[in-house]
Amino acid sequence: MKILIINAGSSSLKYQVIDMQNEISLGSGIAERIGSTNALLTQTVAGNKTTLTLSLPNHTAAFKAVIAAITDKDTGFLSSITEVAAIGHRVLHGAENYKNSVLINDTVMATCYENAVLGPLHQYANLGCIESCISVLPGVPNVAVFDTVFHSTMPQYAYMYAINYEDYEQYKIRRYGFHGTSHKYVSSEAVKYLNIPNSKIIVCHLGNGSSLAAVVDGKCVDTSMGLTPLEGMIMGTRSGDCDPAVVSYMAKRKNISADEVVDYLNKKSGFLGIAGVSDFRDLTAKAVEAGDERAVLAIDMFAYRIRKYIGSYFVAMNGLDCIVFTGGIGENAWYARQKITEGLECIGVEIDSVKNKNTRGQFGELHTSASKIKVVVIPTNEELMIARETQTIVLANK
Repeated sequence: MKILIINAGSSSLKYQVIDMQNEISLGSGIAERIGSTNALLTQTVAGNKTTLTLSLPNHTAAFKAVIAAITDKDTGFLSSITEVAAIGHRVLHGAENYKNSVLINDTVMATCYENAVLGPLHQYANLGCIESCISVLPGVPNVAVFDTVFHSTMPQYAYMYAINYEDYEQYKIRRYGFHGTSHKYVSSEAVKYLNIPNSKIIVCHLGNGSSLAAVVDGKCVDTSMGLTPLEGMIMGTRSGDCDPAVVSYMAKRKNISADEVVDYLNKKSGFLGIAGVSDFRDLTAKAVEAGDERAVLAIDMFAYRIRKYIGSYFVAMNGLDCIVFTGGIGENAWYARQKITEGLECIGVEIDSVKNKNTRGQFGELHTSASKIKVVVIPTNEELMIARETQTIVLANK
């Protein structure tokens, strides 16, 4: 079975085709600047990259361009789009309606549109692209793989906010968590690696957006992101945790709306707000090479916040077997891993600095033989997780 994986943003469409017989990626690409006359479509097949400049007024046009690229006789990788047996979509929000991935139908779409209020920027883009896929390839099954599903196993005391309970019931205000496909893939790989019963794992998905998850026996019991991805870690442009009163205070002081403050906390804060750069590579260069005080401060804040979450999850799970680093920063930035693990000796973590510096973009053990807790890097593969979920759902509905 060959499965097309779609991850749509407001102005982008990432795609990949995976042959599930051997779980091999046949090709991948991204359409960017959707909505413009100078959009880019970049496709990679067997290491060879091609880029086209196109007019892509909407996601339907982008999806048609993707099909053309996939089946191009010179640069494509499928002889016909009919080889695609199913399409798996990354969908932001399943809210409380979905505890598993689902085959998409009219009822599912209606429910997802109702839940779009919880994440309008991403959810509407996800759903618009699904509609494009159904329109262009009407006979192909589509599966929604929700970013929130993996965290649906959290106990109520972990996901509830201490607000009026009736408001929770009416407006569904609670912690949902995100990066679910990544956390599920990486934690399942960690469970295999540990090969022990009753495993206790903390997954640190660190990138431009970052989140942690506490996972017991393969099930999430807590996570750092909340109602939206704004809660939790300090990120590239997101503030992460802050006093809710900051919103009203800044709105009054800056004479802007609450929505504008939230936008500020999402897009103009984090590393960018503190140090002037959002990419961790630039941040590290400013801190380590140039000695920039604000860059040093941003990294210290980032590492400190993560250590606090690790400590709290250690207590929440009553122990810890393994810390896993994944995502762009987690997999590649040895300096970030070093700063985060400094100070975790109190819970039994001991890092081998040579292993840490030499591990980049691949699986690796970072701990010493004396460490009571294993620390590893496991590269994430969200697309493969979506493909696996899609195959399972499609076969179950045949």
